[in-house]
Amino acid sequence: MSTSSSSAIDRAPARGRAAPDGKTRYRIGDVSRLTGLSADTLRYYEKLGLLPRVNRLSSGIRLYTERDISRLKFIQRAQTMNFSLAEIGKLLTMREDPQRARRGVRALTAAKLEEVQARLKEITTLRNELQLLLNLCRATAEGCPIIETIDQSPRQRVKRTSRQTARNRG
Repeated sequence: MSTSSSSAIDRAPARGRAAPDGKTRYRIGDVSRLTGLSADTLRYYEKLGLLPRVNRLSSGIRLYTERDISRLKFIQRAQTMNFSLAEIGKLLTMREDPQRARRGVRALTAAKLEEVQARLKEITTLRNELQLLLNLCRATAEGCPIIETIDQSPRQRVKRTSRQTARNRG
């Protein structure tokens, strides 16, 4: 590759320095270090369309912009809120015109909140069941109520733990 025939983007320096067009460009390794995302993840997000096609040097090296990095950070924050990649794709589309998309964003977020509340209820039930099993184990001199309970179907488990709780109280 001769430098005289290279385009301006091919001459863009790496490591987050300004390119001839005045915009900062980052190579995939730089973006990986900045975001904590692997190079494979960055390529995957581009393949899925979560990132628009990233500019490349003639050698194929990807050059990311500040806008790409902002988009990646948005994806990461949305993932911490338990949005799926498909949902994040919708959010990214709505992000382009947030005023017009408010209703859609609210609906998507409300649905996510309902999922989280349902999951919290499941986790609370699980916590209570595990606490009950620990209490039964402490109160039982023989066998292992934890192993016995895990061996049983959910219906048998409810009957047995109810009987044991009543026995331990009485």
